[in-house]
Amino acid sequence: MQFLAYILIYPFLWGISILPFRILYFFSDGIYILIYYIIGYRRRTVKENLNLVFPDKSEKEIKTITKKFYHHLCDMVVESIKSMTISETEIKKRFVYKNVDQILDLEKDNKSIVLMCGHYASWEWIFILQKYINHKGYAIYKRLANKYFDTLVKRIRAKYNSYLITTKETIPVLIKAKVEGELTINGFASDQSPKNNKALHWQEFMNIKVPVHTGAEMLAKRLDMAVVFLKVKKLKRGYYEATISTITKSPKDYKDYEITDIFLKLLEEQIYEAPEYYLWTHKRWKHRNKVPEKFK
Repeated sequence: MQFLAYILIYPFLWGISILPFRILYFFSDGIYILIYYIIGYRRRTVKENLNLVFPDKSEKEIKTITKKFYHHLCDMVVESIKSMTISETEIKKRFVYKNVDQILDLEKDNKSIVLMCGHYASWEWIFILQKYINHKGYAIYKRLANKYFDTLVKRIRAKYNSYLITTKETIPVLIKAKVEGELTINGFASDQSPKNNKALHWQEFMNIKVPVHTGAEMLAKRLDMAVVFLKVKKLKRGYYEATISTITKSPKDYKDYEITDIFLKLLEEQIYEAPEYYLWTHKRWKHRNKVPEKFK
């Protein structure tokens, strides 16, 4: 059944991916009408999240952010599909890195890197960074249920010397790279909600205390990797600008969870600047009323 689904859906996706952007975004507008007005995909979750973190905004303001968010979400869908066939020249034009020298300086210091970012603006085209640097790129991800689509996504990333690995694969793969003297840059979207009973750290995110993923920080300390934050700004439809800021070259100098907290603050600042580009469909604050006594 998985292969059947793949051979039926793949040609459709490929056909969409070769369309010019102006037609792709026309298609995106149609998806917006479908998922926002007709299906109402996670509209309740989005509204609850926005009301929760922006209690001072009016109903009109919340509705405006919501609609802008759904427009952006649909653009992200078609841009992800476009990744199948987009040229290197085109993606470099549309996703611009302002200061790659931050990574090149760490390369001179012989430092592997943990790159922390949020589900904000565009995380699908981040991988073009590999065309500017010499670090081998890894991104930690959750394997897709359909093994054929899983292989497809991995193949798309591999075009740009970027490789997807699961959480279980992370430690052995990166220890091997360190032993062999290979420099790596390892991407973590660290803003999702961990399981409540496995959370080691709780912190306020958008003024609400929630459990926080700490794997990126722990990995950086264990393997002595530099930590950077990637801030992505949406300039206009289909165009993004990314800025890299080094949090630390020496993670072991920081107290436990301090680096994670710095990341959260940087992400908060990014969201406050333009909240419509954050992924509000995630149930990021679902554990807010379950804070253990020791974290209160």
